[in-house]
Amino acid sequence: MNTTLPSKTPHQPRPSRQLAEIALLSREERLAGRPKLCSDCGICTGELRPFMAQSCVFVNNRAEEIERRLHGRNRHDGDELLFGIYRELRVFRMRPPVPDAQWSGAVTSLGALLLERGLVEGVITTGAVPGTRYAPLPILARTPDEVRATRGNKPCLAPTLDVLTQVRQAGLRRIAYIGTGCQVHALRAIEDQLGLERLYIIGIPCTDNTTYPDLQRFLQVVSRSPATVVHHEFMQDFRIWLKHEDGSVEKVNFVDLDVNRLGGELGVFPPACLSCFDYQNGLSDLTIGYMGAPLPPEERWQWTLIRTEQGVELYNLLRPYVEEREPISSGDRTRGMPAYIQMLGQPRKRPPWPVRQLVAFIQRRSGPKGLEFARSVIEMKLLRNLQFVRERHGRLERRIVPGYVYRALARYADVYQRTFNRTLAP
Repeated sequence: MNTTLPSKTPHQPRPSRQLAEIALLSREERLAGRPKLCSDCGICTGELRPFMAQSCVFVNNRAEEIERRLHGRNRHDGDELLFGIYRELRVFRMRPPVPDAQWSGAVTSLGALLLERGLVEGVITTGAVPGTRYAPLPILARTPDEVRATRGNKPCLAPTLDVLTQVRQAGLRRIAYIGTGCQVHALRAIEDQLGLERLYIIGIPCTDNTTYPDLQRFLQVVSRSPATVVHHEFMQDFRIWLKHEDGSVEKVNFVDLDVNRLGGELGVFPPACLSCFDYQNGLSDLTIGYMGAPLPPEERWQWTLIRTEQGVELYNLLRPYVEEREPISSGDRTRGMPAYIQMLGQPRKRPPWPVRQLVAFIQRRSGPKGLEFARSVIEMKLLRNLQFVRERHGRLERRIVPGYVYRALARYADVYQRTFNRTLAP
């Protein structure tokens, strides 16, 4: 497709939409008039809409094609099937950690450094709507302080690609982009048509985002004090950790989460997120997260997957300000996977409280840790989302499920076939 962007106008037009208002809308209001599977990445909402068909991961997943362009190959067997193609895997933290950051502050520190060194003219990232803590507000940061002000996770759908309109209007040619897998897929699909001299992509691992109203509802169900939750994460000890304004940390076992009160997974998570196969953000220059890092979180260790030559450049920029440690990996994720697949095939009732406490204890004591925990989470997401697509959007499977998914899950093919009476392979 040879679509081109409109030429710049001599005046500075208003943004194509009011992002602060959009961030507060319900799922139905946000996604009206768009394809059924939509993560509201921002491609469809302004002058980039003509690129939708060639860039949207939920219309045509081009991940493996883009991998070949970036790396000259597709994923090797082993960890690359789950983590994506990478050159280096590092466990690190900022020294010292950035105050009030979700983890050690690596992502915002990197964006700020790029501006300080003059390597970019702007950073597309996500702040918060004034007066809220989590409602996402995509911004084009032009100063290091503007980047630093966005620290902290906003686990909501955010149309950050809409900000590319501002990039064009401002005449910027060198930018950095901080975003999730579906956003990065769309950006990679059209990057050659954006007229940029340099584009750095800092990837954030992402799974099960939601709208801001649904996030508020989730916190009301999960937390004893939802209004004071500063941030939360699904942690490596099989618990949700919710940090409150007073510094206390509330911990809720995964097995204690009452999904039925939320209306099931579909009651809170968009169908697009349940049809995503890129938790690891495999098309970025580097991915920075926490899932493969060791506990305890108070030590704020993070992990990064350095994927491209530009990813090496980005990490080298950060390196003088971090300390590193060796990755850890223990446990055997494959032991519990057959039971998980069977649960997908026949969901069970929520067990009584004493049983849930026993399950949680066993998970923390014997469950996978470090890199093995990351592998287990990604495999479970791939299995769950593959089954969701087959049950709800079967006609789209060949277009939106990349081939590496079937290779990554091949070891579970027999139990999958027994459970669902069909082959794992397409």
